[in-house]
Amino acid sequence: MSETKVNTSHPKGLWVLFGTEMWERFNFYGMRALLALFMVNSLKYLEADSSIFYGGFLALCYLTPMLGGFVADRFLGNRNCILLGGLLMGMGQLFLFFSASIFSSNLDLAKTMMWLGLFIIIFGNGFFKPNISSMVGSLYPKQEKSKLDTAFTIFYMGINLGAFLGQFICPILGDVKVNGVQDPFAFKWGFLAASMAMFMGTLVFFVLKNKYVVTPEGRAIGGLPKHNTSDDFEEGEAQTAEFKGKSIYLAFGIFIVSFFIFRYLLVGEFGITSFDMGTLVKGLIYPFIYGAGIALATLIVSDTSITKIEKDRIFVIYIVSFFIIFFWAAFEQAGSSLTFIASNQTDRHFFGWDMPASMVQIFNGLFVVIMAVPFSILWDKLRASGKEPVSPLKQAFGLFLIAISYFIIAHNVKDLGSSGMLAVKWLILLYLIQTAGELCLSPIGLSLVSKLAPKRFSSLLYGVFFIANAAGYALAGTLGAIMPATGDKFNKAKELGIDLQAVLDKKIIPSAEQLKLLVENQISDHYPNFAGFTIHNLYEFFMVFVVLCGIAGLILALISPKLKKMMHGVN
Repeated sequence: MSETKVNTSHPKGLWVLFGTEMWERFNFYGMRALLALFMVNSLKYLEADSSIFYGGFLALCYLTPMLGGFVADRFLGNRNCILLGGLLMGMGQLFLFFSASIFSSNLDLAKTMMWLGLFIIIFGNGFFKPNISSMVGSLYPKQEKSKLDTAFTIFYMGINLGAFLGQFICPILGDVKVNGVQDPFAFKWGFLAASMAMFMGTLVFFVLKNKYVVTPEGRAIGGLPKHNTSDDFEEGEAQTAEFKGKSIYLAFGIFIVSFFIFRYLLVGEFGITSFDMGTLVKGLIYPFIYGAGIALATLIVSDTSITKIEKDRIFVIYIVSFFIIFFWAAFEQAGSSLTFIASNQTDRHFFGWDMPASMVQIFNGLFVVIMAVPFSILWDKLRASGKEPVSPLKQAFGLFLIAISYFIIAHNVKDLGSSGMLAVKWLILLYLIQTAGELCLSPIGLSLVSKLAPKRFSSLLYGVFFIANAAGYALAGTLGAIMPATGDKFNKAKELGIDLQAVLDKKIIPSAEQLKLLVENQISDHYPNFAGFTIHNLYEFFMVFVVLCGIAGLILALISPKLKKMMHGVN
C-alpha cells in the first residue's frame, strides 16, 4: 500500500533517474575521494599543485554541461546524451585504473594516462549532468511543478546514496596503508570499482528508460528535439531560440575580454610564459571557465524572443548562480584541503577503527541520505502552511550554515600548532552542518532552474547553473592551495633535520641541500598568500571561508524579497 502511495505522489521515472544518478555519483565521488591522494602519493605531485589540479578538474566537469546542454537541446536529446556521457565516464575511469597500474614503471606515461582519463570524464560528465537534471523537471506536468522542490530533494538523495557508497567502497579498495604507510599501488582498485559502477548506471537507464521515463500519456521524455510538441512548452512560449549574429559576436567578444582579465588577475600576466601544468590550469582553464559563464549568460538574454517575465526569471537564475560560487568554493575543500588535513593532522580513530583519510568525507553522503527525506517533509509542511521560504532565502541559509561549520572547525584547530591532532569528531560535525547547508542550497537550485527556465533554454540554463558550480570549484582549487603546512609535514622535516617552523617564520634560511630535501618530500618552505594576506595557520585558512560565505549569505538574504518579485509567482 505504501508503494502505491509513493508511485502516486511521484512518477516511476523519478526512481529510474534516481538509480541512474546514484551509480553515476558512486563513480564520480568514489574517484574524487582518491584523486588528490593518488596524485600526491603515486604520481608525486605537491599538495598545493594537486589542489589546483583537483579544482580545475571539477571546474571543467561543471563547465562542459554547457556543451552537453546545447547538444541535447539542438541535436541529440537528453536520453542519447545521458547514454553517451555514461559510457565516456566509465572509459575515463579505466584510464585512471591503467595510470594507477603503471606509475611505478613509467611515471610520465602514468601522468599522461591520468590526464587523458580526467578529460574523458570531464566530457562524459558534460553530456550526462545537465540532461538528467533537466529530465527530472520534465517528468512533472505543468500543474504539478509545485512538487519539484520535493522531487529534486528525493533525486538529490539518490545522488548522495551513490556518493556514500562510492566514498565507502572505493577507499576500502584503494586507500590502503601497509604498516602505517600509504600503499601507492592500491588506488587502481578504487578506480576500477568506480568504472564498473558507471557502466552499471548506464545499463540501468538504457533498459528502463522507454518503460518509465515517459509523460503521463506515455510519450518518451528527452527524445530527439525534432520530436518535441507544443505540449512541452508553456502557453504562448516560443519554441526555439532566436540568436542574431551580432549577439553571438558580442558574446564571443565578452568571452575574450573576460578571459584575459581573469588571466591577469590569477597569474599576473596576459601571455603564456610557463607550460607547467599548475600554471596552465590557473592561467588557461580557470579564466576560460569564468569568461565562458559571463559570455553564455550574455548570449541567452540577447535572444529576441525572450519576454519581460522570462528575462526577469533568467536574471534570478544568474544572481543565485553567482552566490552559490562561494558555497561550492568552501564545500569542495572536502576532496583536497580537508582530505589532506584528515591525512596529516587528524586522529582518525573511530570506534576503535583507524579510518582511511579519504573516507572521512563519506559522512557528507551518509548525512544527505539520512536528512534528505526530513528536509523534503519540512518543505512540504511549510508549503502547506504558507510559510515556505522563497528559494533564494533557502540558499542563503545554506551559505550561513557552511560559514558556521568553518567557524567551529577554525576554533578547534586554533591551538593545535604544528603537531597537535584534530579529533575526527570535529570533521564529522563539519560535514553534518555542511550537509544541512547543502540540502538548503543544491537541490533547491536545481529545482529553481527547472521552474524558472523557459523550455527552449532548459538544458542551456542548467549549463549556466553548472558553470557557476564550475567557477566555485575553480575557486575551491585556488583556496585549497593556500592551506599552510600541517602536522605530518613538520614531522617529516624534523626527520630530515630541518626545523620547518623556523624556516616558515624566516628565522633560519635553509641551505641549498635542505631546500632540495624539502622539494623532494613535497614540503613548501614558505607560507601561502591570499588577497594580500599571509596565511600562517589552519585557523586563518578556515576563517577565509567563514568570511566569504557569511558575507555572501547575508547579501543573498537581504535581496531575496526583490528576487521573489522577479520570479513572478514562482516560489
